[in-house]
Amino acid sequence: MIIGVIGVTFWTDNLERMFDFYHDVLQLPLHSRHEAFIAFELGGIRFNIGRHSDVVGQSKDPFRFMPHLGVDDIQTEAKRLADAGVEFIRQPEQETWGGWVATFKDPDGNVLQMMQLV
Repeated sequence: MIIGVIGVTFWTDNLERMFDFYHDVLQLPLHSRHEAFIAFELGGIRFNIGRHSDVVGQSKDPFRFMPHLGVDDIQTEAKRLADAGVEFIRQPEQETWGGWVATFKDPDGNVLQMMQLV
């Protein structure tokens, strides 16, 4: 029986560039780091990046999987990330259900969203 999501992984061919983005720019809290696999701890869920021999270059289907990262103040966080050079494809915008969403890309072109729930 499946009891929940305990982690997600983005595979890459450039682990250092991805580590710099997720650790230094997004400031995700590091859980562990190994030669070809790095784990961040986000509220009991592991957000991982790893080197994979079958992955080369930019994401070929960047919208297929889209993690949602929770934030308390989406305006402040979006400005901080934009100032750090993060490419946004959707600026913070309030949804009809009341929350806020902003969409951006990581260095491999994977698409992520920040969400501020109400």
